[in-house]
Amino acid sequence: MKFLENIFEKNKVHFENGGKLSTFYPIFEMIDTFIFTPRSQTVGNTHVRDGIDLKRTMVTVAIALLPVILFSMYNTGYQSNLILQGMSEAPSNWRYDFLALFGLQLNASSHLSNIALGALYFVPIFLVTNIVGGFWEVVFSVIRKHEINEGFLVTGILFPLTLPASIPLWQVAIGISFGVVFGKEVFGGTGRNIFNPALMARAFLFFAYPAQISGEVWVAVDGHSGATMLGQIVNSGFDASSMFFMDAFLGFIPGSIGETSTLAILFGASYLLLTGVGSWRIMLSMCMGLVVTSVIMNTVGSETNDLVNLPFYWHMVMGSFAFACVYMATDPVSATMTNKGRFIYGFLIGVVGMVVRVSNPAYPEGWMLAVLFMNAFSPLIDYFVMQKSIKKRIAADV
Repeated sequence: MKFLENIFEKNKVHFENGGKLSTFYPIFEMIDTFIFTPRSQTVGNTHVRDGIDLKRTMVTVAIALLPVILFSMYNTGYQSNLILQGMSEAPSNWRYDFLALFGLQLNASSHLSNIALGALYFVPIFLVTNIVGGFWEVVFSVIRKHEINEGFLVTGILFPLTLPASIPLWQVAIGISFGVVFGKEVFGGTGRNIFNPALMARAFLFFAYPAQISGEVWVAVDGHSGATMLGQIVNSGFDASSMFFMDAFLGFIPGSIGETSTLAILFGASYLLLTGVGSWRIMLSMCMGLVVTSVIMNTVGSETNDLVNLPFYWHMVMGSFAFACVYMATDPVSATMTNKGRFIYGFLIGVVGMVVRVSNPAYPEGWMLAVLFMNAFSPLIDYFVMQKSIKKRIAADV
C-alpha cells in the first residue's frame, strides 16, 4: 500500500495547477482521497479534531446499504423464479441463457439461482447509473475546476434501489442525468442542493414514464404483470388471510429493487445510528408522524378505502416507508440541520407521506413526494427554530 501511495504522491505534481494533466485533477483527487487518508493536516490551534470527512461519511452510508443490496438481488431473483416456475415455457431473455451457461436452473428454491438472477437485473442498472452519473460529475468538476463531489457515491447506490428491476436502461440513464444535473449541479454541487438527487431522479422518471415505474411492473418477467401489496389493497381490498406480515417485514414481496425488506433496512439503520452518521431524531419522528396519522385515520375509518383502516404496523412494512425513513429523509444536505428542526421535519414527512399514500388511489405511495416536499421546507424550519432560540437567549440576557 505504501508503494502505491508513493506513486500517487510522485505523480501529483502533473495533475496540479500548471501540470500537463491539470485538466484531470478532479479524477486524480477522487481516486487518491478515496483510497488513502488525506495527507493535509491542520496545524496550530484547532476547534475540532475529527478523523471523518465527507468521503468517510459517504462510505459509511454505502456500507449501511450492503444488507439492502444483497437482499434486493436475492428477492428480485426469487420473485422472478416464482413466476417462471409456473410457466410452461420461460420467455426469451439473455439472463436466463447466461444462467444456463453455468448450469443454474430457474428455481425459486435455489438460493444461488435467486441471487444470480437478481444480480443480472440489479448490476446493469447500477452500472448505468454510476457510469452516466459519474460522467456528469466529472464534466461539472472539470468545468468548475474543483474536486469531484463525493456525494454521488451514495446517490449512485440509492437511485437503482428505488427502481423496478424491469425498467429500461435508457430510462435509468435519463433519470440519473436529470437527478445529478438539475437536482444537484445547477445548485452548485454537493452541499448546496436543496433536494435529494436520488429522489429527484426517481421523481422525474415517475412523471415522465409512469407506465414503466408505477404500473404493475414489479416482477421482472417479460409478459407478466404483478402489483405490490399496496396496489393489491387498492385494487382488491385488504385480505389478512392472503397477506402475511412476516413476508412484508422480511421483504419476500414484489416491489422496487431495494425497498421491500424492512429487516435489511433496519440492519443498515443500526449501523448508521451506531456510527452517528444517521439522525435518530429524523427516523424516530418520521415513525411518530406515521403512527399518529394512522391512528387518527383508523379512528375516523372508511367503508371504501381499506388503506384508511390499515393498522400503523402494516404501513411501516409496506412500500418504501422504511427505505425513505432510513436513507432518504436523513440525507444530511437536504434535511434540516438543527436538532429541534429534525424532529419537526421528520414528523411532517410521516404525516404528509401517510396522507398522500391513503388519499391517492391512483398512486398508493407517498414517501418520495413527502421527502421532496419537506426538503423544500427544511431551510424554513431551521430558520424559525434558530430565530426562536435567539429570542430566548436575548430575553435571558435581559
